[in-house]
Amino acid sequence: MQKEVSENNGWEVVWLKHLAAELESEDPSAARPIRLTADIADRLLISRLELDSQAMSDDLEYVSVLASLPAGQTVFEYLIGCWKRINSAKSALSKKSYPPLEAEKANAVLEKLRDLVISYAGLTLQEPEMFPQPSGRVVGPPELVAPLLSLSTLSAPLLSTNSVSPNSLSPTEVQPFLEDLVKRFEPDGELDAVLGPVITQLCFHASLFRPEGLAGSDASWRGVLSGLEALVSIKAIAQLITRLPQWIPEGATAPNFEKVSLLGPLLRLGVFEQEWPTIANTYFSRPKERNPGELESATASLRGTLKSLQSTLFQIFNTLVRASAESREAVLQYFARVIALNEKRAGMQVEPDTVASDSFMVNLQTVMFRFCEPFFDVNYSKIDRIDALYFAHSNRINLKEETRVNATSEQAEQWRKQHEESNATAPNFISDIYYLTLAMNHYGYQKTVDSFEDLAKQYDEMSRHLEMLQGDGSWRNSIAAARTEHAIKTVEGEQEKVLMQQYSYQVQLADPELVLRSISFVNFVSTWIIRLVDPTHKHPNPAVELPLPKEVPMEFSVLPEYLLEDIANYHLFAVRTSPQSLELSGRSELLVWALTFLMSTWCIKNPFVKAKLVEVLFYACIPWGGRGSLLNSTLNSHPMALKYLVPALVHFYIEVEQTGASSQFYDKFSARNIAYLFKVIWDNPSHREALKNEAKTKMEKFIRFVNLMNNDVTYLMDESLSEMTKIHEIQTEMAGPSWATQPWQHRREREQALRGLERHASGYTQLCNSTVALLKQFTAETPEPFMAPEIVDRLAAMLDYNLDALVGPRCQELKVANPEKYKFNPKQLLSDILHVYLNLGDHGEFARAVAGDGRSYRKELFERAAAIAQRRSLKSPQEIERLLLFVTKVEETKATLEAEEDLGDIPDEFLDPLMFTLMRDPVILPTSRAIVDRSTIKSHLLSDVKDPFNRMPLTLEDVIPDVELKERIDAFLAERRNKDTVYDKPVEEVVKMDMDAE
Repeated sequence: MQKEVSENNGWEVVWLKHLAAELESEDPSAARPIRLTADIADRLLISRLELDSQAMSDDLEYVSVLASLPAGQTVFEYLIGCWKRINSAKSALSKKSYPPLEAEKANAVLEKLRDLVISYAGLTLQEPEMFPQPSGRVVGPPELVAPLLSLSTLSAPLLSTNSVSPNSLSPTEVQPFLEDLVKRFEPDGELDAVLGPVITQLCFHASLFRPEGLAGSDASWRGVLSGLEALVSIKAIAQLITRLPQWIPEGATAPNFEKVSLLGPLLRLGVFEQEWPTIANTYFSRPKERNPGELESATASLRGTLKSLQSTLFQIFNTLVRASAESREAVLQYFARVIALNEKRAGMQVEPDTVASDSFMVNLQTVMFRFCEPFFDVNYSKIDRIDALYFAHSNRINLKEETRVNATSEQAEQWRKQHEESNATAPNFISDIYYLTLAMNHYGYQKTVDSFEDLAKQYDEMSRHLEMLQGDGSWRNSIAAARTEHAIKTVEGEQEKVLMQQYSYQVQLADPELVLRSISFVNFVSTWIIRLVDPTHKHPNPAVELPLPKEVPMEFSVLPEYLLEDIANYHLFAVRTSPQSLELSGRSELLVWALTFLMSTWCIKNPFVKAKLVEVLFYACIPWGGRGSLLNSTLNSHPMALKYLVPALVHFYIEVEQTGASSQFYDKFSARNIAYLFKVIWDNPSHREALKNEAKTKMEKFIRFVNLMNNDVTYLMDESLSEMTKIHEIQTEMAGPSWATQPWQHRREREQALRGLERHASGYTQLCNSTVALLKQFTAETPEPFMAPEIVDRLAAMLDYNLDALVGPRCQELKVANPEKYKFNPKQLLSDILHVYLNLGDHGEFARAVAGDGRSYRKELFERAAAIAQRRSLKSPQEIERLLLFVTKVEETKATLEAEEDLGDIPDEFLDPLMFTLMRDPVILPTSRAIVDRSTIKSHLLSDVKDPFNRMPLTLEDVIPDVELKERIDAFLAERRNKDTVYDKPVEEVVKMDMDAE
């Protein structure tokens, strides 16, 4: 207050001339120096803050005061200096041995001073222009944002020194300062206004929007994370954050939510090329030219950075959840809002700029996985805390447009209303986070996985297109050379881009830590779903009993179908990209999951979802990357597999025949990887015994299975051999002398046709090989079902037809260059087909069926096949001898059949309208009233459960015997058999008749 004091201290102690004059005028008799009180302190501080170092003054005494003020110092900086000095004074006071009463009084004064300083610091953050500020300085909230950003230096020991300005907050002082702000402003409800702008500016810091993202050299985003961590560590600030309007901005859309919501800019940081092309280009450009070690190093570096980001993000969300019931609800609403905005992400064709980014969704998924971890224990001790009636008790997730597992929309709504309780307790946090994670997984993470797998398909398509463009190189000397060269370079450039995208996806999606978390999640979900349908609700302790009851619980039926689909899809992704991850945990869960619903297919409505179960088992049995198969040993040792796998596969083979779709004939082949699964388990005696038991105890069903397998072999063999013939034709043309003289356009068209045939042929041939091998094994193990009247004739006809194709006059048309490229092995096919003949050769019904095949059977085909088998060592001498003996038996049977069937002209009304053969047991179909032979309709119903004449549902029990027609047919047969035929006449008469005819 006195000029002399200021002068003696080199003006470092500021002389508040005007305040001194005011105080003296108010009380001229007051002692000097004036005793400091709270009122005086407030006036002192205001007077000091009102000084403007840039102001002009005519008062020469006062010019010195203004000139002595620190140049460019902001009001906030001055207040921080005061706050630090007060803290130092308090610290010094505690170290001195003053009498307790004096120390307490001094401490009380310092506390009041600190409250005063903090009050003005808060006001300055809200209204920085309240007091004079130096020009050219950024003032207000950014002044607190800066020290918050500096907190990341704590993670770097060399930078965590105390060389901080006396008027700025050091990293260790940020937390106490924030606590003082909360203590001062939170009781009066003013904290939002003080810290809201600071939080907002921190969360929307420019560093989060730079193209280099988390790979930027200054790593400012780490400062944002650290500052946010410091803020949320104080409970009142954590609660404040979730109250801010920017927490869930009103009117935000799916694509901009991550840019305008408070935590969005941090959550959107990632490495995916779509959103962060700069990162992908920096780390993975020209991937074909890069050293593998360099690519691995780049991947490891980015993964480390991502883990740091995701780990801190979880800590922030977790702290928010624990701050209060209100902030926990706000976090759940945040997750739910993201899901609601991004329902379109699950669609087939989605424009990326209409939905949230992959980076944003995957980061959120990692946060939510961590929230789930506490109830993912190996003993499933908390599994029953998940509310099975959640979709009736909560409206966080909208399922109105979602297909349900086994219920219509009307049934689901009826169930919801039935279980809806207006005064019911809200679902617990475990239920909320579990169901929200399921939805986030579907709309976010799983869609990102699909996008990654689509890139592999794009790359393959480009490779095929490139191969087609390059052709045989003859274009180099044509007029199209420049255009073709340009097209090739374009495709190669696109391939490089796709490969770069794949690497950027792999950084995150193939991260072992994320994969393990995902597998734990999938294991838990699959176990929880089985527990829902388990009548005891105890699975996995003890394991569910199969098959499940026919009455499916509604809690399961109303679940969104995507839950089952996502489990299957993630298993497919894991077994193809990270099979080693499932070796630790997941094999048994995967097997039990698939078997449960393959043994109880009535639980799931959609046949394509059921087909996914077989697809997962199939891929899990394929060796990957030089490793053994993931599931082979489990399929051959797990008790449930030994008991249920064979009947489950047989049942599904039948069921997938009818998918209900217009493309069902072709759909079934994509699901019939069953043949490969049988190959995996065939050497196991327990599985073969299970097959025999299935054939014995469920003969009718097994006959249906056999019939479908026969149909498949018929179709696949025909397609495979047809494709080989076409390939042979084009290859022959290309190898001919006139090929070079053909027009360039003609050569290009033929090359394209060849590439298309090659793609189809490989798929058909592999499936054909597996199915024929399956037929060989089954006819050896359980021949009886193949002798059923509705099977044996068709089986014989199929075998004869394909034997003709393999060794008959057309066999030369099957010779192709590089047959291994198409997995085409005609020798193995011939060997397998001959083996089927040998397996069934001792059965008279089979010999009779072969003999009755008037289309393809010829004795010389078998003789030629035997010669080839002997020359190529396809069969042993004993097997070849047995084959020739079978042919002799067939020839004898054929002669007998010809004698039996010399019936002359048969009346049309006695002929089967489908097969044009004499009916022996005519029946009437109830709805179409058509009359067919019982054996014909029985055979038809093995493949198709509808009336062939009007497509109405039909079972064998529905048909009506036509007794009157049967009697007339029997009379006709008796008459013809009693009538003289060439077979009734003596040999001499037959010879005479022949001579007369000549």
